[in-house]
Amino acid sequence: MKQSTLSKWLKLIIAGVGICGIIIYSAVIPKAARAAVWQFPELSDCVLPWLILIWITAVPCFVALVIAWRIAANIGADRSFSMENAELLKWISILAAADSVILFVGNLIYLLFDINYLGIILFSCMIEFFGIAISVASAALSHLVMKAAELQEQSDLTI
Repeated sequence: MKQSTLSKWLKLIIAGVGICGIIIYSAVIPKAARAAVWQFPELSDCVLPWLILIWITAVPCFVALVIAWRIAANIGADRSFSMENAELLKWISILAAADSVILFVGNLIYLLFDINYLGIILFSCMIEFFGIAISVASAALSHLVMKAAELQEQSDLTI
C-alpha cells in the first residue's frame, strides 16, 4: 500500500472514530444515564457528576485524535519515521495515561462522596485498564519510531 493511500485510510478511520465518539458522548451516554435513573431511581443523585466526569475524560480522547490526524498527515507526506511522529506518539501516550488517571481519581472522589456503585467501579476500572494499555502501546511505538528515525537519519547521511 502506498503512503498516500495509507494516510487516507488512517484519516478516514480517525474521522470515523471521532464521529462515533461525538455520538457516544453526546447521545448514547446521556440516554443510558436517563435509562439507568428510570430503572434505578436511587442513582438520580449521581448521574450529573458522572456525566461531567465522563465529558471531562472526552477531552484527552479528542485531542489524541487530532494528534493522530497529524501523524496520518506525516505518513502521507512520506515522513513515517520522523522525530515529529515519535513526539506525537509520546503525547498520545501521555494523554491516554492522563485520561485513565482522571477517571481513577474521579472514581475515588465519587466513592468518598458515596455517589459510586460497584457496577460503575468495575466498568470504569475496565476503561482505565484500556487507557493504560493504549498509553503503554503508544509509548512503545514512540520509542520504536524514534529509533527508526535515528537509523533513517544515519542512513541518509551515509549515502
